[in-house]
Formats: sequence, structure tokens, C-alpha cells
Amino acid sequence: MSETTTQQAATPATTPRGRGPVVAGLMLVMGLTALDGTVVSTAVPQIVGDLGGLTVFSWLFSGYLLAVTVTLPVYGKLCDTFGRKPVLIAGTVLFLVGSLLCAAAWNMASLIAFRIVQGLGGGALQGTVQTIAADLYPLRERPKIQAKLSSVWATASVAGPAAGGLLAGYADWRWIFLINLPVGLVALWLVGRFLVEPRRRPTPAEAEAASGAGGTSSGRPSVDWAGAVAIFATGALLLTALVQGGVAWPWLSAPSLGLFGGAFALAGLTVLVERRVAEPIIPGWIWRRRTIAAVNLALGALGLLMVAPTVFLPTYAQAVLGLGPIAAGFVLSAMTLSWPVTAALSNRVYTRIGFRLTAVVGITLALLVLLAFPSLPFPGEPWQPALLMLLLGGALGFFQLPLIVGVQSTVPYEERGTTTASVLFCRQVGQSVGAALFGAVANGVLAAHLGGSTHLDSLAYALDHADDGLRRAVDAAVDHVFLGAAGAAALALLALLVVAPRRFPVLEEEGERRGGE
Repeated sequence: MSETTTQQAATPATTPRGRGPVVAGLMLVMGLTALDGTVVSTAVPQIVGDLGGLTVFSWLFSGYLLAVTVTLPVYGKLCDTFGRKPVLIAGTVLFLVGSLLCAAAWNMASLIAFRIVQGLGGGALQGTVQTIAADLYPLRERPKIQAKLSSVWATASVAGPAAGGLLAGYADWRWIFLINLPVGLVALWLVGRFLVEPRRRPTPAEAEAASGAGGTSSGRPSVDWAGAVAIFATGALLLTALVQGGVAWPWLSAPSLGLFGGAFALAGLTVLVERRVAEPIIPGWIWRRRTIAAVNLALGALGLLMVAPTVFLPTYAQAVLGLGPIAAGFVLSAMTLSWPVTAALSNRVYTRIGFRLTAVVGITLALLVLLAFPSLPFPGEPWQPALLMLLLGGALGFFQLPLIVGVQSTVPYEERGTTTASVLFCRQVGQSVGAALFGAVANGVLAAHLGGSTHLDSLAYALDHADDGLRRAVDAAVDHVFLGAAGAAALALLALLVVAPRRFPVLEEEGERRGGE
């Protein structure tokens, strides 16, 4: 490899005995979270018809996303403190309890509350699965498991809407949640039976505390619960402001200003709390180390730009191209087909030119694709945006995976959970910011073309009978969103070029030769 190994990692890999069953369990767990959003989205009409609550149904997704995002840093630290296995098992159990409660919901308010319970478990699943994946495989083999996990997301994006529609149409929407139970129980058995973790070693802060106590310290790991609560509250206020701003109330209204003000105040309090503890939930080294800081910024920008294809492309396909919902979904699915393929092949590139340069190539290609979208003819043919999505997925496969594998390889076992969670947290926050920012951009363009205060959401029922003026307005709005996504790609490129070191300081893993030799 071309990456320079600067120090040796005291990082025992997770025992490989039974690695196949563990990988199967991880894929099932990942499938639970990957299918969740796509399956539920297609059943919304049936859910609203049964429970009511049309004006608040969006919180079925917003509440879940909020819970997942704000718990990611907490679960990452718990992984490093108590081990991956207990965190993954506890998170899966909580997710399954939330699923069972969702199936028993009696009104929209209860369903939203139980979806938040699901999200509290889902936050443990996403980060912990990625961390265990890095523990299971040495650096040279790590793309294998990452490609498998990527294929789970690709399959979910294609099969999820169809599965949700079948369950809601021919059974009952409650089965969308009940189906999680057997899948989750099998995953629990596989992980509980076959996953063997190395014995936990004390962190430097714990070792120092034990030394200061004359070696009489109990050695029990400590948890920064005050920091966890502060982070949770800060994230909850910030994400609520981003999700609901411009939708439930105007951006400059009292609720928005109050939520943003409260979030910034709590953020200051969180910094004070985290500075006073030996083992903070979000340690300062996350941002002091150039590699981790650069990857966090780059994947935050990835979350931002991903809003353009995932949120706005289906509307474009229906309103501008005149496709039905299923065909519109297939236009987007082209991206999910090429992404895992190039991700699986990326190790052949970054082993030669390094993690940073591979990611630079990937995001540069993605930037060019995003800039090409506004040049598509009006109304155009469906294969044209599908081709661009195929190219975009291929480019992002070369961008995201090298960064995740690379940053996980720069930290020892005892810091891998926190590092992985910070990366996923930044990507999730970027997605929330992107939804709010690009939603405002699209609404502004629509208002300029159609007059008044027209919103993209209000056009959902008019897509089937959209006239030429409406189609051109939507086309212009989505073009502006893709230009904004290109700007996000440029920010990611800038973070890699300016902040990231030229070579990631990869640690040597037990049983491997030094990566720079």
C-alpha cells in the first residue's frame, strides 16, 4: 500500500472464528435499518387512512432520523467503553421492541413516539455494524465486508418500496414492522453465538487514573452520562429546527429562532461539560487529528449532496419526465447499482495511490456529474438522468469507502467506535442540513416561476396533471438543487485537499506487515 504506517496499533482484531455467521448477522442488522425508511414510505397512504394524522405523518421519518442521529456519538463511545457486542445486542433489542410497539400503535401520535423508540435502537445499529466490520477484517480485506454492506443498502433501495407496497396492499401495514422481529431475532442469535471480542484494554485516561491511584483503581470504565444527555438535547433541538423550519413554521419565526438559539446555547454547555471529564462522549482528538477532521467534513458534505438525488430526483422524474412512482424509483436505483460495485473495486485503487487521492478522484468525478445535470434537455428521456445516476453512484463508491476504511485504519481498536460514529454522525447532520437548505432553494425557485409562496410539497397531488409551466418550474428548481449539490461536492474536495494529510497515518495491525513497506 502507498499509505505510510507511522506507528503500531495495539489493536487485536476480533477473533475470526465464525466470521461468516457474524457477517451474515451484520448484514441482517444492516438490512433492518436499510429497509426501514423505504418500506414505510410506500405504506403512508394506508397508515394515514387507518390512523389519521395527515398533517404530522412526516414525523414518522423525521422522528426516526432525529433519534438515530443524536444517539450515534453516544453509542460510538459506548462501543469503545463496553465493547461492540453488548451495544449491538442492546440496540437490536431496542429496535425490535420499537417495531413491536409500532405494529400495536393506535393513533398517529403513538406511532410517531414508537418510531422514535425504533430510532433510539437504530442509532446503535448503524455505527456498531460499521465498527465490527472493521474489527473483523484486516485492512487489505476490509473492502469485502464493506461491499457486502453496500449491497444491502442497494438491495433495500430497490426492493424496499415494492415490499412495503405488497405488505400494505395485500396484508396490513402493521406487518411492515412485525416482519422485523424474525429477521432481528436471527441476527441476534448469530451475533450472540459467533461474535468473539478481544479483552478490553483500558483507555489512556483510565490507565492514568489507575496509576494515580497507586494501581488500586477498580479499572471499571466510566461513562460521561452528563455529556451524553447534553449531546442528545443539543442534537434534538438542532435537528428539529432543521426538519421543521420552512415546513411547520417560517424560518424567521419564533419557534425556529427559539430552537436554533436553544441548540447553540446547549452546544456551548456541551463543550464545557465535555472538557471537564476524562472520557468525553465526543473527545477533542476527533477534531484535532487532521485525518479524522477532514473525513468528518468530507462525509458531512456527502450527506448534504445526497439530498439532491434521493429527495428531489423522484419528483423530477414524475413531474418533468412524466414517469410513474415505480419508474421514477428505478431512475434513482441506477445510483445504488453502481455504488457497491466501485466500492468493492476501490481497494485496487487506494492500495496503489492512497486513500486521500482515491477519494479526491471520486468526488471530482461526482462534481462533474452533478454539474452536468442542469444541462439535461427539457423534458428529456428517462435514460439520461438514469445514466448520470449510474455515473454518480460509481464516483461516490470511490469516494466514501476509501475514507471510511482509511479513517478506521488510523485509530486503534479502543478508539474505532468513537471515530466511526463521528463520521456517520457528520454525514447524518449533513443530510438534515441539506434537506432544509435545498428545500428552501427549491421552494424559492418555484415561487419565482409560479408566483406566490408555492412549495414543492404542495405539488405532490398535481404531478399527474402538471402543465408545461409547472413542469418547467420543477425542472428549474431541481436544476438549482443539483448545482447546490455540486457546491457541496466542491466543499468535500476542498476538505480533502486542504485539511487531510497527503497520506493517512495507517496503523499496523496484528498479523499484517507494515502498510507503508
